[in-house]
Amino acid sequence: MARTEDPRTAPPIRWGIIGAGGIASQFANSVREFTRAQLVAVGSRHRDRAERFATAHGIPTTHVGYRDLVEDPQVDAVYVATPHSEHREHALLAIKAGKHVLVEKAFTRNTAEAREVFDAARAAGVFVMEAMWTRFLPHVAALHQVIDSGEIGEIVNIRADHGQHFTFDPASRLYDPALAGGALLDLGVYPVSWAHDFLGVPQGVHAFGQLTETGVDGQVSMILDYGNGTQATLNTTLWSKTPTTSSISGTEGYIRVAGPFYAPTAFRLARRDGRQWTFELPAARGLQYEAAEVARRVAEGQTESPLMTWQGTLDVMATLDEVRRQVGVVYPGEQPA
Repeated sequence: MARTEDPRTAPPIRWGIIGAGGIASQFANSVREFTRAQLVAVGSRHRDRAERFATAHGIPTTHVGYRDLVEDPQVDAVYVATPHSEHREHALLAIKAGKHVLVEKAFTRNTAEAREVFDAARAAGVFVMEAMWTRFLPHVAALHQVIDSGEIGEIVNIRADHGQHFTFDPASRLYDPALAGGALLDLGVYPVSWAHDFLGVPQGVHAFGQLTETGVDGQVSMILDYGNGTQATLNTTLWSKTPTTSSISGTEGYIRVAGPFYAPTAFRLARRDGRQWTFELPAARGLQYEAAEVARRVAEGQTESPLMTWQGTLDVMATLDEVRRQVGVVYPGEQPA
């Protein structure tokens, strides 16, 4: 059975973190506990927030604002953990300073912004990757091996959901269109990227959704058509804590992936011939796997990861763009799609 490399075996790298919110804290904990990397600096627009974050995670240097952080000579790679609306600007800032970059998902607000970031990285010769941590987890490596070996035959349908309950608050980033809020870019990117990982680019996208009072998507259901009888059925919502599970059904059997499917988890395979078995490989946290991927690729002089390629991010962003077009979500100030 497939095994993912231990993140502790990845080369050391020195991280600077842009943003001091919840996901940045999870990243810092994962890197500190499970890799040989160093957390050397954190930047925030608010000095007290940066200092609290640095104290909590043992980070020696704080910066008010982001320009000083990306220009800090201690920093090898920058982790961008700000709202979606800021990803393009902060990634470009880090690239201009010659830093390697890991950008939280969704990578940018739309495909055009993502392409601009990748073009800048190509010109600068630096590594850039979307922080879709799911791609690097042990159960996902095992799933690919099982599917590639033909255990469930040809895939017929992938089903996945990601919903969390967030009480309506127009000041929250999740409900603020200026911060590219909504279920899709924050939660729905997981099932969309999940389907892309196993099926590639859909031939057709059919989306149905409801908007919040602030004009962002509160709930979206999607059917992605891949031709030859293959579909993905996906859902995301801000209004309910859903099971966050997935099933991958094929002509010879099916796989049930326990929730949350996008984090380290188990899965059970059942074949038409009656044979069943379960994959279980406990793993704490999970963000250390993407951090280790960055360190390995940078050490090898590469500018992108073969597991989360630039084109893969552009493909996912294009699907998200089309879903937003059909649902009717437009963010103020975004670069043209």
